Amino acid sequence: MRRNSVLAMVALCAAGALHAETMDRMVLSRGGVVLEVSAPASGIMRIRMGRGTLPEDASWAVPAAARRTRLPLNVTRGSDVLQLSAAHIGARIDMRTLRVDVLDGVGKLLLADLAGRSALSGEGGFRMRGRMSGDDHVFGLGDKTGTFDRKGGAYTMWNSDTYKFTQATDPLYKTIPFFMTVSDRGQAYGLFLDNTWRTTFDFGKTERGMLSISGEGGPVDYYVMAGPAPKDVLQQYARLTGTPPLMPQWALGFQQSKWSYKTDAEVRAIAQRLRSERMPSDVVYMDIDYQDRSRPFTVNGATFPDMRKLATDLRGQGIRLVLITDPHVANAPGQGYAAYDGGAARDLFLKLPGGQYYSGDVWPGAAVFPDFSRVQARRWWGDLYAGFVGDGVAGFWNDMNEPSIFNVPSKTMPLDVVHRIESDDFAPRSTSHAEMHNVYGQLNSRATYEGLARLQPDVRPFVLTRATYAGGQRYAATWTGDNVSSWQHLKTGMQQLVNLGLSGFSWVGNDVGGYAGEPPSPELLTRWFQLGAFMPLFRAHAETGRPDQEPWVGDAVQVEIRRRFISERYRLLPYLYATAEENSRSGIPLLRPVFLNFPSVLANGDRLGGSEDQFMVGGDLLLAPSPTLESPGDYNVELPGKDWYDYWTGRRLDGKSQTVKPDIAQLPVYVRPGAIIPKQPLVQSTAFVPEGRLELHVYPGADCHGDLYADDGISMAYQRGSFLRQHIRCEESQSGLKILFEQREGSWRPWWSGVELYIHGWESDAPPEVHAFGAAVAASVDRAQKAALIQVPDMVNGSVEISRSR
Repeated sequence: MRRNSVLAMVALCAAGALHAETMDRMVLSRGGVVLEVSAPASGIMRIRMGRGTLPEDASWAVPAAARRTRLPLNVTRGSDVLQLSAAHIGARIDMRTLRVDVLDGVGKLLLADLAGRSALSGEGGFRMRGRMSGDDHVFGLGDKTGTFDRKGGAYTMWNSDTYKFTQATDPLYKTIPFFMTVSDRGQAYGLFLDNTWRTTFDFGKTERGMLSISGEGGPVDYYVMAGPAPKDVLQQYARLTGTPPLMPQWALGFQQSKWSYKTDAEVRAIAQRLRSERMPSDVVYMDIDYQDRSRPFTVNGATFPDMRKLATDLRGQGIRLVLITDPHVANAPGQGYAAYDGGAARDLFLKLPGGQYYSGDVWPGAAVFPDFSRVQARRWWGDLYAGFVGDGVAGFWNDMNEPSIFNVPSKTMPLDVVHRIESDDFAPRSTSHAEMHNVYGQLNSRATYEGLARLQPDVRPFVLTRATYAGGQRYAATWTGDNVSSWQHLKTGMQQLVNLGLSGFSWVGNDVGGYAGEPPSPELLTRWFQLGAFMPLFRAHAETGRPDQEPWVGDAVQVEIRRRFISERYRLLPYLYATAEENSRSGIPLLRPVFLNFPSVLANGDRLGGSEDQFMVGGDLLLAPSPTLESPGDYNVELPGKDWYDYWTGRRLDGKSQTVKPDIAQLPVYVRPGAIIPKQPLVQSTAFVPEGRLELHVYPGADCHGDLYADDGISMAYQRGSFLRQHIRCEESQSGLKILFEQREGSWRPWWSGVELYIHGWESDAPPEVHAFGAAVAASVDRAQKAALIQVPDMVNGSVEISRSR
């Protein structure tokens, strides 16, 4: 509907009579400010506001298809108030002030706007304010440090290279201006501000009980998601900004990195040691020292004489290479440096206002920077990977892309550096680095991802980025940057990863063992490997000049503990991969706070119902490290309910409360009653096919179910139907247990020919009577695991009936 006609109808309503109508958006104007409200999807309200005109309808985070979808708005008009309702969300607009209160699907207030048109300043900035509920907790904003619950804090969105950051450091590497509030009752809503400029979120730090969102420039363009459950909010946010792709399965394997393995011989020795130590692994990373003078897209031929042979030989051991490629291209005209020459010939580097290339000091010395806001520059960048891809390199690591600049106080480029936007549905224009800074890393990783997809259309790309913006989860995994080897960083790092998952980024990890600072103690390194084995991205990394901290470093006892946990991760790969595939469809993260699966725990109060210290992997595994990781003192674990199981022993637990005595050899892991966990025989790499049967560990309880997902792990064939997906349920009765295998989807033929069922919580020493396909099946009892063991053929569909008595 045209704006003028809307304004005319508003004028006609002045008499005050209520009447209703339907439209696809509401546009109002007061005092030179224009407001637009629309509903791009069920449970989502979009609000845009500008001075004189609406901001451009374009985004680096939300694709055009998501922005341009508009559900019908039912509009009820009064003299001063408009009431809007759409699918599962609504709004109330004060026509005098343009204040917009967002309501849930039943008309309950979610977010009260206390600013309206006065939020816009005359200088181009804005400040929005809203009242917060007293029992709300706030999560998200990416990998910010501070408290796990953001309430009471203030945070700045400005991508920054923060070496050895602390609990008080802000800003950090990423800008993800999305948060979710969750009440003690487990009810949630989310807010995403789609603005790439420097912004600040204040959750009652400056003004108690008040939410304040301010920016130095850019649009007022935000989305409110009505939930009502935390998972609903995440799925609504994924509806806008996209889900992560299904990464290659090897990305779930253990990944060994260091700045730097400096020679071909050293890389080969690391790979050989991983194999000889029986440390399952899939990736070795190569940092900047493989390059010629730290120049991206070069190789030092003296230390790495044959990259193709190195990649091929390691691939034969089940190990892939991932290479770093930073965005700083050496400023080296006339030196035969192909990356510079190609970019300069196409005029693709960022410039100063005077027209000359901007040059800043980074690892290669003076460097220039691609203008990734131009589709031509992204395509050129992506094509630079052709040589490495041809050599068999499997993935790429985009670091230093905040962008980081040495020897300047700001640690980045000047704000007046000129970007030329020529991309997507943006109107072509020039703009300043002040607008593009926070999205530079996201566009860098996008260029890499899209280039790899063009070069190998049937191979899943793997990209790891340090800096990014909302929506960047569509292109790359990420990690938390230059952490420190300390117990505090280990604890903080887990909370960072959980909040990243609550911000749309599921493929996340931190540098296992710590990147910088004093070297880790043997116990700290071991504990980090234990927790790392449950992170979505499991990568050990450390800076140069430190003692070695690979998993085999130290005494035999510590090494064996690390080996056991890395091996357990590989046994859990069927569960992890099924969870990753679910994430690629739903946006629900792999690593979750307890309240995401069990919202009611927040009402318990103490340490967010355990969510500050505990976390879950998928829907079924709960990890409960000590609240003070370095302490030898006993601690209490409050589980979300009764009848949970000990993962390591299979024993059913009494009660919700468990007292744990810390032991460096153990990490408390619990299983949801009703879980069905698939596991596989141990392999040393995802490149190797497991031998034997698939294990299904059944933990009887309410809502008993689990999922299998499998495909070839590397190609895009799953998008063409070459996958296996199967839902499994169990039904418990007084007479026994029935395991139901629902009909499989997809055409993928799995590696297993049979299934071994472990029915946990089996108290009898006598095996059960079992029937599958109507025939009797032999069973036994594993007394150590308190489990009945049953071997059955591969179950395409059908049921297994287990009797409690013989």
